[in-house]
Amino acid sequence: MSSSPVILILGAGPNIGQHVAQAFAAKGYKLALASRKAKEESTGEQLNISSDLADPKSVVDVFSKVKETLGLPSVVVYNAAALTVNDAKDPLSLPLADFTRDMNINTTSAFVAAQEAVSAFKQLPDSASKTFIYTGNKLNTTTMAPLLDLGVGKSATAHIIQSAAAAYAERGFKFYFADERKADGDAVYSNIDGEAHGKHYLQLAEDKEQGPWQQTFVKGIGYKKFPVA
Repeated sequence: MSSSPVILILGAGPNIGQHVAQAFAAKGYKLALASRKAKEESTGEQLNISSDLADPKSVVDVFSKVKETLGLPSVVVYNAAALTVNDAKDPLSLPLADFTRDMNINTTSAFVAAQEAVSAFKQLPDSASKTFIYTGNKLNTTTMAPLLDLGVGKSATAHIIQSAAAAYAERGFKFYFADERKADGDAVYSNIDGEAHGKHYLQLAEDKEQGPWQQTFVKGIGYKKFPVA
């Protein structure tokens, strides 16, 4: 087991997940990458873990594998998301099974990941980053008619992040809800820039103190505060 810092990315997909992993690897981090389609393998520098985050209990197993193989993670990124599009004029027609599965992925498993992260952070030295980042979007501040369950999940997890950021700041544990925006404050929608996420997440991890928990950021600029509608 190496003394190099470890980052765990839950929901390590080909865009944000890939670029965040590259940014941290360039700084000497060991990579623990968890996704539903991952082929389980370890190279010593990188651990790939197959995990279905629709089952919150799987998160505990992921952390156990990371600790056993690479060590305790000092940075945890929760990048998973799920969405079932609903009838914009009849949002409550969304099937309960779909709502429950998506909430598990968007919020419940993120809550478990934050719990496990705190447990790890308590065991790490003062010099460790101790940073938890949740990939969010604008839906904690606005509504979009066909995206009910995604908005509920992002809003609920934003509340968790805000609460954790306040509660653990004195212990040096940092919690962030990251939300990429256009320069005018509008959502980027599907035009997500993975490289910009990698750069910003690395900056948050390297910062010594808790910054604004709601990290609205713009490519090429970094953090930028926007008025809430």
